[in-house]
Amino acid sequence: MALRTLSAKSAAALDQELMSTGAFSIDQLMELAGLSVSQAVFKLQPLNKGKRILVACGPGNNGGDGLVAARHLFHYGYQPTIYYPKQSKNELYQRLKKQLEDLKVPFTEDFTAALRQTDHIVDAIFGFSFSGEVREPFPKVISALRDTHLPVLAVDAPSSWNIEDGPPDSGPGKGFMPEALISLTAPKPLVKWFRGRHFIGGRFLSPAMAEKYGLDLPTYEAVDQIVEVEVEGQEKL
Repeated sequence: MALRTLSAKSAAALDQELMSTGAFSIDQLMELAGLSVSQAVFKLQPLNKGKRILVACGPGNNGGDGLVAARHLFHYGYQPTIYYPKQSKNELYQRLKKQLEDLKVPFTEDFTAALRQTDHIVDAIFGFSFSGEVREPFPKVISALRDTHLPVLAVDAPSSWNIEDGPPDSGPGKGFMPEALISLTAPKPLVKWFRGRHFIGGRFLSPAMAEKYGLDLPTYEAVDQIVEVEVEGQEKL
């Protein structure tokens, strides 16, 4: 089944509705998103393939999802390291950071060095709200993600990609095609250009909310918070 996609504008509207009439808090949504990301890592990188996970976090909600995912990964038995150069002063993000610090999860300022000491990378830099130029210190980081031979899981969007128009024609993200993508809640239009493994995460939408936004609810199995789907033939709303 080709899953219909959700534009950036509709994704923002859906998030707002979930936090108003849907009665979810942003903490809940971030926790569910990060849990989904951690399960995708577990599918892609079983513990016996290497436990070292480098999580690159941006300053917004995408980065928050990465922080949550890292906490879950620690409890699964992985060894996460966090690259979080633009740390938000928002109280929610500070709490997520403190939770990791209490677990003795290391934070690094040297992405290049960390890249040489990991088995898998989570790209949680920019999500569906990204637009405009990639600003420092992220150009070099995204170039490194593009050039690495290590597997990369992108959260909601490969960082630097336009949500509607896909990969950039120039700049650090040109040619960046991560091994895997996890779309949160629903795929975004950029999946038309994506050629890796594709997961959907976000097992919390009500059937009524999905119908209102014209979304297809995938069939999740048992306790799974993610489901792998085809990448071809995505239908744009």
